[in-house]
Amino acid sequence: MQKKGHELLFTCRDKEFEIFLLKHYGFQYKSFGRKYTSRIGKIWGLIEFDLKELISGLHFKPDLLMSHGSMYAAHAAFFLRKPHISFEDTGNQEQVRLYLPFTSSVLTSNVFEKSYGNKQIRYTGHHELAYLHPNYFHPDPEFKEKLNLKKGEKYVIVRFVSWKATHDKGQKGLSLSSKNEILKELEKNYRVYISSEAELPSEFKKYKISVLPYEIHDALYYAEMFIGEGTTMAMEAAVLGTPAIYINSLQYSNVEDMKSYGLLYNFTDDSHVLKKVREIISNEGIKKEIQIKRMQMLSDKIDVTAFAIWFIETYPESVKVLRENPDYQYNFR
Repeated sequence: MQKKGHELLFTCRDKEFEIFLLKHYGFQYKSFGRKYTSRIGKIWGLIEFDLKELISGLHFKPDLLMSHGSMYAAHAAFFLRKPHISFEDTGNQEQVRLYLPFTSSVLTSNVFEKSYGNKQIRYTGHHELAYLHPNYFHPDPEFKEKLNLKKGEKYVIVRFVSWKATHDKGQKGLSLSSKNEILKELEKNYRVYISSEAELPSEFKKYKISVLPYEIHDALYYAEMFIGEGTTMAMEAAVLGTPAIYINSLQYSNVEDMKSYGLLYNFTDDSHVLKKVREIISNEGIKKEIQIKRMQMLSDKIDVTAFAIWFIETYPESVKVLRENPDYQYNFR
């Protein structure tokens, strides 16, 4: 979009690697500082970040605002009298309730189970395809050399979440004992790398992955297997054609879609995970099998990036076009 002459401003909070990535890719951005974790802090944060988003908008003077389900962008858009377009893939109600009344259009996958009325536009794809579609993502062929693997050595990636997000309340994934069992089993055949939101226990720190944030998708692409509690990285692994095991009591329709293609294995608790890990290890040809299934999935989906750019550039006419002819999206392959 920048190459086509559009000007963009990213607003963000100082969370995990967002600022690092914005700097790396050279995007113009405004950070609102650290997010709050306590209930009172989150209430205060809603007021504080709303004001900062509005002030940023008054200075930048955007034609429209876009977000991944951000209430701050939606609220600012309302006061700026500009449209807000949301890209939604989780349907977390505590967020949706706060942004939907102030949002003009909500873009969701066609398999998304929730309905948001006339504001909703369904497309045949997934959020992760906006950046991991082969039209845009090209894995670095020299990446594996950065891992200092021994000759013929293969690796797997394990992802742990912090369970501090509001939608994680009351949910569960892997127990500590299961983590230990799985890691010991994986070590027999692979180099193990862990990506974690939370601080790792001392006995797991030797597994911590040390790649740069913008290299994580290269790491997922070349891995023999992904095992994790986080929905996003499980979806990313599946989209990239890496056998993925997702363990979380929280269930999503996009995960179900990846399951239907045979790209992802989903468990609501850890009782049968080790058995599936052993099955994958014993199947030497599974990576090739998954890559074939990935190509079938890609042939069914649209190029989400090309679709999104068209939708934004021609907005609000694009809404009318899709209302009259939903199949127009298939022009973007």
